[in-house]
Amino acid sequence: MTRLFCPKLPAILAVALAASLLTLPTQAAPATPFAAEAQVQGTPLVLNGAGTRFRAVFKVYDMALYTPHRVNTPEELLALPGPKLLSFTALRDLPGTDLGLAFIKGLSANSPKELALKHTVSSNRLIEIFSGRSKLSPGDTFAMQFIPGQGTLFFIGGQPQGSPVGDAEFFAMVLNIWVGSNPADYGLKAALLGQEPVKKSY
Repeated sequence: MTRLFCPKLPAILAVALAASLLTLPTQAAPATPFAAEAQVQGTPLVLNGAGTRFRAVFKVYDMALYTPHRVNTPEELLALPGPKLLSFTALRDLPGTDLGLAFIKGLSANSPKELALKHTVSSNRLIEIFSGRSKLSPGDTFAMQFIPGQGTLFFIGGQPQGSPVGDAEFFAMVLNIWVGSNPADYGLKAALLGQEPVKKSY
C-alpha cells in the first residue's frame, strides 16, 4: 500500500496552531455560574464582572466581583461607596497557608510599605483564617465581604470566619490584589472590571 506523505504538513499545522494561540485571551469565561445579583446586609449588589485566576496555564479559582452598580476602572471601584463582595470557587486543591500567603503577597505588591504596616493586624487575621484550613478542594467556596462601618468579613464554605476586620482602607488594599497596578492576574483584572479580555503573544 502506498502512503501519501506531505513533508510540509507538520510545518503547516504548527503555523496554524501558533496563529490560534496568538488570539487566545489570557482570561477565559469562568466555569462557575455566578449569580447576577447578591446582597450584603440587605443591600442589593450586581455582578460587576467574573473570571478565572490562572497560574501559568493552570486554573486556580473562579472569582466574581459584586458592587452597588457597575464600574469599569480601578479608580471608580475604589471610590465607590457602599458594600462590596468578592466571591470565589476553588478549581484545584489550594493549601490554606499557601492561599493566605498569596493574598498577603498581593497586598504588599500593591500597597505602600507604611500602609501595609498600618494594617498588619487585619492582614494577619487573613492569614490565620485560611491557614486554619489544611486545604480547599475543587468546588469549595470562599468570600470576602465589605460592610461599611464594620470592615471586611471572610467566609469559607458560606460560613463567616469570626468578626469583620479592618476598615474601608484595608478593603481597598484587598481589592488591589486583583485590580491594582500589579494584579494577581491581568486577565482576571480585566474580567472583574468588565473590560476587553487581555491578549498576549506566545
